[in-house]
Amino acid sequence: MFGIILAIAIFGFGIFLKTTKNPGFASSKKFAWMLIILGVVSILGKLVIMYSKGEI
Repeated sequence: MFGIILAIAIFGFGIFLKTTKNPGFASSKKFAWMLIILGVVSILGKLVIMYSKGEI
C-alpha cells in the first residue's frame, strides 16, 4: 500500500511541476515528464504485482 501511495505522490508532483507557473520551480520543469512516467510505471507495476499475488 505504501508503494502505491508513493507512486501517486510522485505522479502528482510531476503534474504539479508541469502545470505550475511559479518561477521557483522553473529549473525543475524538465523533470516533470520523467516524474509523470515514473509514477505511472510504478502504479502499474505495483498493481500487476498485487494482482499476481492475489491481493486484488
